[in-house]
Amino acid sequence: MTFRITTTDREIAGLAVPALGSLAIDPLLTLADTAFVARLGTTDLAALGVDAAIISFAFFAFNFLAFVTTPLVAKALGRGEVARARGIVGTALLLAVALGIPVTLLVIALAPALVDLMGAQAEVAGPAIDYLRVRALATTAVLVVTAGHGTFRGHKDTRTPLLVAFGVNLLNLALDPLLIFGAGLGLEGAAWGTVVAQWLGAGWFLWLIRSRGMATRPRRLAETLPLLATLGSNGGLLMVRTGFLLFAFTFAASSAARLGAVEIAAHQLVVQLFFLSAMVADSLEIAGQAMVGEESGRGDRQALGALNRRLLGWGLAAGVVLMVAVGLGRVGLRYLASDSVVGDLAVSAAGIAALLEPIGALVFVADGIFVGMLALGSMALSTATGAITAITLMAFTPMGQSLHGIWWALGVFLAVRGLVFVVRYPASAERAVRS
Repeated sequence: MTFRITTTDREIAGLAVPALGSLAIDPLLTLADTAFVARLGTTDLAALGVDAAIISFAFFAFNFLAFVTTPLVAKALGRGEVARARGIVGTALLLAVALGIPVTLLVIALAPALVDLMGAQAEVAGPAIDYLRVRALATTAVLVVTAGHGTFRGHKDTRTPLLVAFGVNLLNLALDPLLIFGAGLGLEGAAWGTVVAQWLGAGWFLWLIRSRGMATRPRRLAETLPLLATLGSNGGLLMVRTGFLLFAFTFAASSAARLGAVEIAAHQLVVQLFFLSAMVADSLEIAGQAMVGEESGRGDRQALGALNRRLLGWGLAAGVVLMVAVGLGRVGLRYLASDSVVGDLAVSAAGIAALLEPIGALVFVADGIFVGMLALGSMALSTATGAITAITLMAFTPMGQSLHGIWWALGVFLAVRGLVFVVRYPASAERAVRS
């Protein structure tokens, strides 16, 4: 494989770099958002933590609106079917609204049960419920924004979503001090700031989509149902995949917690470092979704294979760079640790995480390739197989008896996922260019 700079390389970089910016904006500005709430006191910060866990789960559950819309739109455009691409976008937006309204009502009604399910203490439960009910009002907006991201990615435009994400988060950041402290709304002020910002983002995306003629309004149920079924079925497979992914990392955390406070504290530091570095590979995954989707639509198996090899080459290069960066930068975990014992263990375990970076990057890029080919069944199978294997190792072998063993088990999780991708690729690629 040659690494001479080509037009494909420039296109990959042109999509991945803005996508990386979009991925980085949310956690960075969420950190600032958390800092404002922290000034209110421990109870409010704890309530925010409880709600953040609930909201994060919901985000992963409905993120299929971006992941499925992207390849469907890209594939239609690759075939020159502009009208179909517009219909897909219109249907995705309709589904966002159709899901958003009932989910909003459910969250408002079930907020006490959801907070209780998280095990929140009595003094934390009250503010957590109030915050969650206000945040629920942004559900439909968040789903529209998610579909908007998928729409523009499908058109191979990651710069526009970056601009919208930056504007939404900047507004949220500006509203926080005004509503939390200026208006005296406290924790609920942070929730209202997010609601206003998310609805602005939804309106912004809708205006852009309409002004650029990127969507048509679904008119007949007979035309809409097949697209809804496609979005729903592929979304279900993505939810299965996400469930197994969360299960694997949650089981790893629970295994570390059973070992003791030192182990779980060190594990959390390493996990955050690993996920932060994974954003680079995630940006390549997004580029892959759009480019592979479009190439699949053209129906050229040879060209599709060449593109996928190039994407994997980028993934390998990124993984090696991340391995070096994490390997050298892991010493900084000592300064974040609560004590020297936790710090030393985190630095040691992060050495294993660094070694996993190349295979992790390759697997994450492969995720984008398989999403682009709409081979979501293979993606779900790879995650389920990897998760079950890793969990078995942690539960029934000595791997689960040390933090180092837990991280080696997560390495097995990534490796098994990669093997499943290798086995499933020929049939998935053939199906992608023929369907």
